[in-house]
Amino acid sequence: MDYKQELKTFFGENCLFNEPMSNHTTYRAGGPAEVYVYPQTHEEWSFVLKLARTANIPLRLIGFGSNILVSGKGLGGIVCSTKKMNNIRVEGDHIRAEAGAALDKVCELACKAGLAGMEKLSGIPGSVGGAVYMNAGAFGQETFDCLEYFDVIDLEGRPGTLLKEELKFGYRRVEGISNCIILSAAFKLAPGEFTQLLETRHTIQHKRIEKQPLEYPSAGSVFKRPEGDYASRLIDEAGLRGLAVGGAKVSEKHAGFIVNFNHATPEDIKSLMDQVRQKVKEKHGVELELEQILWGKFD
Repeated sequence: MDYKQELKTFFGENCLFNEPMSNHTTYRAGGPAEVYVYPQTHEEWSFVLKLARTANIPLRLIGFGSNILVSGKGLGGIVCSTKKMNNIRVEGDHIRAEAGAALDKVCELACKAGLAGMEKLSGIPGSVGGAVYMNAGAFGQETFDCLEYFDVIDLEGRPGTLLKEELKFGYRRVEGISNCIILSAAFKLAPGEFTQLLETRHTIQHKRIEKQPLEYPSAGSVFKRPEGDYASRLIDEAGLRGLAVGGAKVSEKHAGFIVNFNHATPEDIKSLMDQVRQKVKEKHGVELELEQILWGKFD
């Protein structure tokens, strides 16, 4: 039996073939994944990891696809989605959430429970697993600020728990976890006044609507913040606001975003990223670093 049939037999309806990645990324672009599965239990993760390892099949992990650009040529191998692992529990001053839970939902429940420390992360469109993996943040708050520990499974199928204090982390980076799959995370929060927290959450959500081009598909900030500056300022001053390639353009509302305004291909988006980097380097001498992750082959 080939590996695809093995996966179909094991996962049933939670295994899809030639699944368009445009259905699973916030750019709403991307070619098909050869196999797309939804593991949920330790047994299911162990099965798919062992199969990928023994048959030497590429394996990728996706949450909400809010920081990924997938090539139009698609992806060979297996893409594993955490989206059906979405339980969240509030226990005293702790919140425990599975990797596929929406980070924004965790923020909402924290505020309603009168727990402070995550309210400024409201509106981030990613999953808990993705947020932990890259230490996502906004408005001066980061995922790792309140993170206590997270549960993982390594590529050999061995479970483990990583404590925050054991790890090196910083702005949009966590070291030494690239060979782990995050299964769930626990956050320790401080007591707060829930009406005040909900007000802060509402303010943050309003700022996002006001400043970010949420009316179009995008994947948020394309580039990391250069030290002591902002990518959006450099892009703006290079005169690139509104620059378009095919159906992709630099947002007029926020120059740090590339939006899919008219059925953009992944190649349109990648070409625009490259042009922006080149023109910013020419104008300012600054090499912008991609915050977003590229999957598949781009010419």
